[in-house]
Amino acid sequence: MKKNENLSFDFEFLDKLIVGIGEVSQITGIPTRQIRYWEDKGIIKSLTEEEGKNRRYNYENIKRMLLIKELLDEGYTLDAATNKLKNRMEMIEDTLKRLKK
Repeated sequence: MKKNENLSFDFEFLDKLIVGIGEVSQITGIPTRQIRYWEDKGIIKSLTEEEGKNRRYNYENIKRMLLIKELLDEGYTLDAATNKLKNRMEMIEDTLKRLKK
């Protein structure tokens, strides 16, 4: 296989990846209580909207959690980390839009 074929497989897999809150906590090292708090604040969004259902997250949300955790570890407040993440995501979206043109 060519190197690029492996990358496309990885992207397809990541698009389909959906993980429960306990697994996310194990993978990221972020306590479930903190994940729920971030969701309550609107920083991340569970794919499950029904009350009482287990929270499930996709790759994009897991990536957001890891970036926030990294910024918090660097000394940012949660609000500052959230703003920095928002700006970074907007920059990435703008860049991708320009690349598509």
